[in-house]
Amino acid sequence: MKKIKLEILGLSPSQSQAGSFALVLGEESGNRRLPIIIGVFEAQAIAVQIENIVPNRPMTHDLFKSFADGMNYTLKEIVISDLKEGIFYAKIICTDSLRQVEIDARPSDAIAIGLRFAIPIYTYEAILSEAGIVSSSLTEDEEDDDETVRETVKASGSKDQLRDLPFDELQRMLDDALAKEDYEKAAKIRDEMGRRN
Repeated sequence: MKKIKLEILGLSPSQSQAGSFALVLGEESGNRRLPIIIGVFEAQAIAVQIENIVPNRPMTHDLFKSFADGMNYTLKEIVISDLKEGIFYAKIICTDSLRQVEIDARPSDAIAIGLRFAIPIYTYEAILSEAGIVSSSLTEDEEDDDETVRETVKASGSKDQLRDLPFDELQRMLDDALAKEDYEKAAKIRDEMGRRN
């Protein structure tokens, strides 16, 4: 399967799940986004590396890097390899020059480790097609037409209310959420749209 290279676009606190963060990955040569909800500790491990902060004591992901270096393992890439029932799976691809090994990992841990080795992040087209979000622009008239409906759903964020909306309204709400970089809301809308296909 063809792999698609991703880059980290952002990391922000989750608006609906306390103690969670939204990690947003973007297609390197495209406009699709892949939001993944991660825990606070994994978000911290990613943020520390992005900001080049050196902690007083090694974090777990730093320990993994020291161990791999000490055992002469080289990490080649991170692959977000699967999506089952809304849960992402990843693999860390590494080698000792004699053989290549794939290690199962949560995407958040794999990315935190991958950042420490400065290796690329990939996924497959099937995953990006299923869970990716594409932004498209709206006209002001389209935004104003259904603002009341969108505000009602935005306030509650309820999946039940999303089920009651027409598909074209969901598309407008998705575009609006993407424009405001509310990737968590966009993911909920995307899931409802995907359920209907």
